[in-house]
Amino acid sequence: MSEVENDANRNPQGSAASRPLEVRRAAVLGSGAMGLRIAAHLANAGVPVLLLDLPAEGNTPAAAQLPAAMALASLAKMKPAALLAPGLARLIEPGSFASDLARIAACDWVAEAVAEKIEIKTALLKRAVEHLKPTAILTTNTSGLPVGRIAAGVGQGPWRARFFGTHFFNPPRYMRLVELIATPETDPLLVDAFAAFADLRLGKQIVRSADAPNFVANRIGAAALLRAAQLLREQNLTIEEVDALTGPVIGWPRTGSFRLADMVGLDVLAAVVANAPESAAAPELGAMLSQMLSRGWLGDKSGQGFYKKQRTAEGQSTAGNNERLALALPSFEYRPVRKPVIGSLDLARNAPTVAERLQAVLNADPRRDRAAAFLWPFLAGLWNHAAELAGQAAEDIPAIDRAMRAGFNWELGPFELWDAAGVARSVEQLRAMNLPVSPRAQALLAAGHSSWYRGAACFNPRTHQFTALVEPPGHACVASYKRSHGTLRSNAGASLVDVGQGIAAIELHSMKNAIGADVLGMVTSTLAPDSSAVRDFAGFVISGDRDNFSVGANLLQLLLLAQEGEWEELRVVIAGFQRMTAAIKFCPRPVVVAPFGLTLGGGAEITLHAARRQAHVETYMGLVEAGVGLIPAGGGTKEMLLRAVDRAAAIAESARDISELASRESAALFARSSELQAALRRAFEAIALAKVSTSAVEARTLWFLDQGDAITMNRERLLEDAKRAALLLAESGYVPPQPRTISAPGTSALAALEMGVGLMREAGYASQHDQKVACQAAQVLCGGRVTPGEPVTEQQVLDLELEAFLSLCGERKTQERIGYTLKTGKPLRN
Repeated sequence: MSEVENDANRNPQGSAASRPLEVRRAAVLGSGAMGLRIAAHLANAGVPVLLLDLPAEGNTPAAAQLPAAMALASLAKMKPAALLAPGLARLIEPGSFASDLARIAACDWVAEAVAEKIEIKTALLKRAVEHLKPTAILTTNTSGLPVGRIAAGVGQGPWRARFFGTHFFNPPRYMRLVELIATPETDPLLVDAFAAFADLRLGKQIVRSADAPNFVANRIGAAALLRAAQLLREQNLTIEEVDALTGPVIGWPRTGSFRLADMVGLDVLAAVVANAPESAAAPELGAMLSQMLSRGWLGDKSGQGFYKKQRTAEGQSTAGNNERLALALPSFEYRPVRKPVIGSLDLARNAPTVAERLQAVLNADPRRDRAAAFLWPFLAGLWNHAAELAGQAAEDIPAIDRAMRAGFNWELGPFELWDAAGVARSVEQLRAMNLPVSPRAQALLAAGHSSWYRGAACFNPRTHQFTALVEPPGHACVASYKRSHGTLRSNAGASLVDVGQGIAAIELHSMKNAIGADVLGMVTSTLAPDSSAVRDFAGFVISGDRDNFSVGANLLQLLLLAQEGEWEELRVVIAGFQRMTAAIKFCPRPVVVAPFGLTLGGGAEITLHAARRQAHVETYMGLVEAGVGLIPAGGGTKEMLLRAVDRAAAIAESARDISELASRESAALFARSSELQAALRRAFEAIALAKVSTSAVEARTLWFLDQGDAITMNRERLLEDAKRAALLLAESGYVPPQPRTISAPGTSALAALEMGVGLMREAGYASQHDQKVACQAAQVLCGGRVTPGEPVTEQQVLDLELEAFLSLCGERKTQERIGYTLKTGKPLRN
């Protein structure tokens, strides 16, 4: 049983109606790109998987298993990584349709994921249904083929009640959406059970779709791309300009439309477009794809599509603007990528929210501004199409918005985006431009309403009434509690929110997720022993609703203070950070930190000091200060020292007594022990090499999470899982820890660490400044240049952190690193 499986089992759903399907073993039929990644994600959830594919040529048993086995071997090299940790590959067993198909009889879920051709799917499924056990479910994974036609092609049988369609989005580990498509014969209770399983165990956002062409997300996504291609031709735009106009300015990923097409694969896209009812009215994209496929241009998988990497004779990517080429139309020749220069688009880039960016562009005159001229007809098509599908392909308006956020990583779904633009204002503009307006938008306005959403309710196009939004059990975000409970206190960086059952959440929402004085003040004052919040609440959760938990301390503030020589003020800031993390650790009430996404530097230090951690599975955590020429000084280095001491003591022969031994000889003996030396080296490498976990599972191996900390698969469940953890701690009679005194590893351990750094410097793996930073971190980790075994308190280690940090801030090379990172977002080796 995997670590993630253990965590999932800690949080069973409450009601019988929504009890997850029990999947003890699964089979995936097809080891292509999608089947392999689905199998990998099942392994991530702790489910053993039988991965089958066609046999290779030859008569030997080894040859019969070769394709699936080769696919499994490729997992280690896959980018982005399909597995949460390499060891999870042990849960996937390869086999072949020829010799192993009968083994699916032992599986609770059999997922077919072969090529997107009905005849291939039905031929395999006819063989598979003969081996299914009576309680197993059977699904076909398809991005848009009619599930009813697939079922009809297989034939009749009792399996029909346990058969339905799934549409996983690629790559399944990272893309949260799964669309479920039932047939008229499908048992709805089984679909409910599978939905609960996919929600809880696989971390998926579930959207029910009618058995309509391309279902929900691909139907809207394909129509948007068709419209983009149409406007590309009509307005004589470039590929890069359309990608810029369909990127962050409207809350879409930086890939935009055509770069995303390359990533998806132009062959896959062509199949989706061909299946789209809207393709006949907008043939431009189909014609482009036909030309490109005839030349073997498949996008990223073939090295060229709408974009192409330019390489030198030596095979290395060239620098600057020539690194990538873009397709020029109608010549179908490549030329260097050109950065788009479009008036209002350039002005809107730095606006902090989608609504502000969108308004900045749409307020421009479309007769004079190219961005507005493109976006008004483009958005009109998107909005009208989404309105048409609400209640037809999808259950309702919120389902469409959820599908596009989870399936395409949009910040706002179509209706949320329409609200951000202003429904009444946009309808007026569309009419002025002679663009169509959905009858449903007209009905909304005629009913006296001005937006699709109103508080915690959404407009129902069928009844013309607002219907309350109901979140699935276990799903919640801080924003939903703000709507229902209000905000207790707030500033620019953080808010205190009552999330019910005696638990309060400290929500982090600073600009760019950086930790500054506003966050320090909110956390420290809230968790102080004599605060009203500690008196009124049984426990706390620190989390948020954004994409990332925190990227760390406010580097700009630190750089300005260092450049101006404001050392006393800088000392006050760092000491304040240490007081904040101490308030978290020693709070009389349990504090559970729920990290997610990027949890770097100061964000990781906040996490390390919690009573418990409830991490989202996609948590990328690291003490990355060395990358900007600093060391963790908010208690992070100190906490890694304590972890090293505890782990060494746990495996040392005298582990039971080491913390109680009073003799200086015993303390010195432990300080020089091989167990402590090894543990210190591991903690030191995490800091000096600025290691960042690739998942919450790996964060455990780096000691950023403990084995007792829990992992949540579904981002939507993170807040409620953390709240439950805080409640359990409070109800069990939580007693906060006391400041510790430990035996310092001292000079013997420090000499070993410094020698290792010196060898790296001599071998060219570290610069002179890297060496200086690493040695400062080593000195703090060893409790200073003291005799091994000498008692050292937590506060003394914090003082060492502070002095080392201030010393490094005064280094020119550190200031250069900080400035470079602020400008480029990348580390500088100097």
